Amino acid sequence: MNALAVHGSLPDWTSVLVVVAHPDDESFGLGAVIDAFVSRGSRVSVLCFTHGEASTLHGVEGDLGTIRELELTAAAAELRIDRVRLASYADGGLADVPLDELAALVVDVAQEVDADGLLGFDLSGVTGHPDHVRATEAAMAAGAQLGAGVLGWTLPSDVLTVLAAEYGVAFAGHEPAEIDVVLRVPRERQLVAVTRHPSQAVPGSVLRRRLELLGDREHLRLQAVTQSPGERAR
Repeated sequence: MNALAVHGSLPDWTSVLVVVAHPDDESFGLGAVIDAFVSRGSRVSVLCFTHGEASTLHGVEGDLGTIRELELTAAAAELRIDRVRLASYADGGLADVPLDELAALVVDVAQEVDADGLLGFDLSGVTGHPDHVRATEAAMAAGAQLGAGVLGWTLPSDVLTVLAAEYGVAFAGHEPAEIDVVLRVPRERQLVAVTRHPSQAVPGSVLRRRLELLGDREHLRLQAVTQSPGERAR
């Protein structure tokens, strides 16, 4: 099964830069969307701001910063990601970094890969982690400088209700009317990529449950766009 837009459509970007805060964000969060872009012929690159060394999940022994760097490389290969740029900002500390500094890095990498558009988390951060919010703020600031669209991954309200009841988590998302694109997606590549993050893919985690609840749908919002959906951003 190929990705199919059941509401709205993916922008027609030839080169996409994914901007995330932590290794595994590209797989657990954006894996199916990345697969959709690659399957339609887009070249996808990733900029990850931190090594994820402060994670409270620790499914394997060793230094998390080193482990998660290797996990990111392995997952990127599964998702057919063209290039990965891993920065070394402190996990949990992105909000303390000047936005201009982070945005400048996004601009540099976007220009290196000739990105037409940027993909990240919704500005809400989805999980509530402040690093996720800051990463998307940086992507939006860079998009404004580049004249490039920014697409944000989000969760529908019905999934939030279940996660809150089962795990007590306060994830952020949106009502259907606020969601611009709904994709019907295969998850085979994404699920393999998830297994390449054994330090985080622990049994019974909320991350796995979220994938189960989403089924074969992914939801996206236009954080910033310079042209109408379905057209190139520049």
